[in-house]
Amino acid sequence: MKPRVAFICVHNSCRSQMAEALSKLFAGDTFEAYSAGTELRDTINQDAVRIIKNLYNVDMNETQKSKLLKDIPSIDIAVKMGCNVVCPFLPAKYTEDWGLDDPTGKSDEEFIKTAKIIEEKVKDLARRIKNKYPPI
Repeated sequence: MKPRVAFICVHNSCRSQMAEALSKLFAGDTFEAYSAGTELRDTINQDAVRIIKNLYNVDMNETQKSKLLKDIPSIDIAVKMGCNVVCPFLPAKYTEDWGLDDPTGKSDEEFIKTAKIIEEKVKDLARRIKNKYPPI
């Protein structure tokens, strides 16, 4: 069984959604990806949706929605996206914090930069899982 990874932040509308989408694209063979937060949003950040569609041809509006922590299954790995406030807590065998700045309200360049960082971190996490680190 593939490990379950949850990308968490408060609003589950931008970074965590991007991480879920890119994980399904680049690491779907290695782990199951989820995203969630402590507050629901009516829609995913539409700048994030547009950038992910332009860069990766993935339409998050069709495949994803804002979810609460209680809406996802139990997980093995929790990845905090980088909260300036208190990050949500989710029980997991392993937790790490990617410390990413929220690009919401910033330029497309900031969204692209964030997407590329997330892509690299997702690929690195998949490599580490294949190499049994973190040990879950």
